[in-house]
Amino acid sequence: MAASVNSVGKSSFSTTSFQKKTRSKLISIPGTRPSVQNGQLLVSTGVTSLDYLLGGGLAVGTVLLIEEDRYDSYSHMILKYFLGEGVVCRHELFVAAAQDNPDDILKELPAPILDDVAIHKPVEQPRLSCEPQDSLDAMKIAWRYQNLPKVQSALASSSRFGHYYDVSKTMEPEILQAAKCHRFYLPEHPTQSSPTHSPVIESYPALLKSIQEVIHREGFDVAAPMSKSRNILRIGLHSLGSALWGDDLTCQDSPIHRHALTTFLYGLRALLRSSLSVAVVTVPSHLIQDRALMGSITRLCDNAIALESFKGSERETNPLYKDYHGLLHVRQVPHLNCLASQLPDHKDLAFKLKRKQFTIERLHLPPDLSETVSRVSRGELAGAAAAASACGSGTSGNKHLDF
Repeated sequence: MAASVNSVGKSSFSTTSFQKKTRSKLISIPGTRPSVQNGQLLVSTGVTSLDYLLGGGLAVGTVLLIEEDRYDSYSHMILKYFLGEGVVCRHELFVAAAQDNPDDILKELPAPILDDVAIHKPVEQPRLSCEPQDSLDAMKIAWRYQNLPKVQSALASSSRFGHYYDVSKTMEPEILQAAKCHRFYLPEHPTQSSPTHSPVIESYPALLKSIQEVIHREGFDVAAPMSKSRNILRIGLHSLGSALWGDDLTCQDSPIHRHALTTFLYGLRALLRSSLSVAVVTVPSHLIQDRALMGSITRLCDNAIALESFKGSERETNPLYKDYHGLLHVRQVPHLNCLASQLPDHKDLAFKLKRKQFTIERLHLPPDLSETVSRVSRGELAGAAAAASACGSGTSGNKHLDF
């Protein structure tokens, strides 16, 4: 009986052997790579540290929302990085704006460093421990911090993806002319003027229709027959929700067109899901008073980051932030082909603009600066207390405080 059972078991396993379901082969497009976490096709944003923050890059078919800083300096720069990466990778571009002409935006793209290679520093020869230089280096930091590991502030992955750019120079016209770009400049697209009490504005439907026409005409639709080599469409939408688009989100506490932008984002995301396209949208969130509405705008996008610039604020002169130009907040991360999304390993992030490069780093407080800041804070508190007591007693006269 046992022999027969074993024979039956062997025959059943031999005839119904398990076969792993193979996935369809990923589309090979220049300037893309599959994600190691979920297999999603990724493109680079042009900023290496931002790619690391987003899990390796920006997934095709998704929307990245950038909440603009107050002066729209750094958010506009990230948008130009995104478009510049598309030019270098020979992707097609779609640029839409209401204030700046798309041609002017393309002329300001940063110049790529095409011959960028890793420069290996020569290995230093080990010195004897009895040299006096070792004792001098050891005295530069307090003894209790000597054995602590150094803080790695740069955000970078082990594998190279994307290119580097020089923001002090603009892209050469020869490189720019080789790229195929579709433009949408709102003043050149006259729309029917709607009454102020109408809940519908014509600018967003016209923009969505223009994007849809480009996707279907140029063959970016996934359902389209593969008659030619596939490519990626990079969509850059600048300052949606501003009054220049005919929207009143930033003008009134209770806007009449409160659902116009959310309706557009809902249609845009549905359009990108079935096409080889990826979009970056900037929104002046600091001008939108309704925070619940801003939350709805964020949830309609797959990725969302916010830029908080130090320009014009008290933090600009604070010694704690002297090495940075602003803070970066991650509002939302994508949930694609997975049950749990990958969260950034560090929440305190800052960005800075060097002479030639824009980078995002981990914000950390050096040990020697913590005591300096505490002394400055105590001095400011003492000065405020002295001033308050002088005003309360009614005494007059000039007082000089030494911190």
